[in-house]
Amino acid sequence: MLVYLVKRLLLMAPMLVGITLVSFVVIHLAPGTPVEMQTTLNPKVSLEAQKRLQELYGLDQPLLVQYGQWLKRVVRLDFGRSFSPDRRPVWDKIRERLGITISLNLLSLFIILAVAIPLGVLSACRPHSWFDRATTVLVFFGFAMPTFWLALLLIMFFGVYLDWLPVSGLTSLNFPRFSLWQKIQDLAAHITLPVLVAAFGGLAGMSRYMRGTMLEVIRQDYITTARAKGLSERTVIFKHALRNALLPVITILGLSVPGLIGGSVIFESIFAIPGMGQLFFGAVMARDYPLVMGELVIGAVLTLLGNLLADVGYALVDPRIRTG
Repeated sequence: MLVYLVKRLLLMAPMLVGITLVSFVVIHLAPGTPVEMQTTLNPKVSLEAQKRLQELYGLDQPLLVQYGQWLKRVVRLDFGRSFSPDRRPVWDKIRERLGITISLNLLSLFIILAVAIPLGVLSACRPHSWFDRATTVLVFFGFAMPTFWLALLLIMFFGVYLDWLPVSGLTSLNFPRFSLWQKIQDLAAHITLPVLVAAFGGLAGMSRYMRGTMLEVIRQDYITTARAKGLSERTVIFKHALRNALLPVITILGLSVPGLIGGSVIFESIFAIPGMGQLFFGAVMARDYPLVMGELVIGAVLTLLGNLLADVGYALVDPRIRTG
């Protein structure tokens, strides 16, 4: 098991370098430069001032030279300074918002697993029943509904018509004056809609994957043998079938991490949540290259760690992986 983990960790380094290289080239191919974004609407800015800005940002050098200099800084865990007027360090900006995005994504992931796995198992144990048909309709509904449209519907229904939940931000304006219990209630009310929106799409897909793998497993010969031994249906399903049915789901769970992180751009922008998604959107619009690359590196690291955790979970569930 230890050798398996070491091999996976060693493979992460070249993968991360490749991801950063492709990302660095792609963002520089986008139309518009940071200098143009800051000076186009200001007629008083001269060509000489634009040239000085390019030299200040290091944009006058060849692209590979810029990438090499950026990579040297990143190795020292220095993401540079933002191109925004405040010129703050990139890591300081990311650190302020990283915890919010990770917390929301972990909550949505917990909801996905807590609901999708039992839903998939029950649907597989009762195929073609009214419960299975109802969940199938719900799943197709979840697949077809765009995330931003669902968010707007929830805002209109729960925030405008019923006035039950707040529709923006993480806390109320008078949050510091609340008691501890009031702060918990206020925070829970603010994150309810964003977490539900983030979990809805993943819940639909994960429950179908769980149903499909569970159906395949319960048709195997060893399940028939377990039933023939007189074991209870609960023992057959949850002790023998579920463990093997979780293998593909664990792999899909690791691959779903990038989708959760990328989806945060949508719901954080809609609900005005000060997380990495909202910060990333603003950085892309301003062509703030250091901030964009810093967020892409953090996202890539989290994605690779998610895949690593999926591989570790796969190895823990299936002994053939860690002994092979």
